[in-house]
Amino acid sequence: MLHVCSLSRLSQTVEKARASHLITLINADTRVSRPAGIDPSRHLFLGFNDIVEPIDGLTPPAEGHVERLLEFVGQWDRREALVIHCWAGISRSTAGAYITACALNPAASEQDLAQSLRARAPSATPNARLVAMADKLLARDGRMIEAIRDIGRGATAFEGTPFVMPLE
Repeated sequence: MLHVCSLSRLSQTVEKARASHLITLINADTRVSRPAGIDPSRHLFLGFNDIVEPIDGLTPPAEGHVERLLEFVGQWDRREALVIHCWAGISRSTAGAYITACALNPAASEQDLAQSLRARAPSATPNARLVAMADKLLARDGRMIEAIRDIGRGATAFEGTPFVMPLE
């Protein structure tokens, strides 16, 4: 199972899900305490700001970040849960969940996966830059970009509610 949450809900989500793997998508200088039960070798920390265009002094998501994400989820055996989180559980983590679902289900409809994301996370507003880079790397020919554009911006929220993203 793939679980998605904010930083403030990280420990309780990992515990409730009995997760063995963790992906952190957050600003590089943000301190994140690895929850109990997550071995360091099963924790991917990718540090970048939640922006879609370069801004002086900030680190935009880069293709290398997406490549590392895809490599990490490709090695996940799915026997135990994976948690993806960011600061608010709205943009970077929901993009990571969508990218993961697309990567692990190459024959799945991008639209169906995006609609599934929206149904489970009304506030989800996946980072468009991350989705665009994944679309290229996964050879989805713009379909991931279009599907996320079609679900539109999520409901306004300070923090997303933790949710489970189905992978099948």
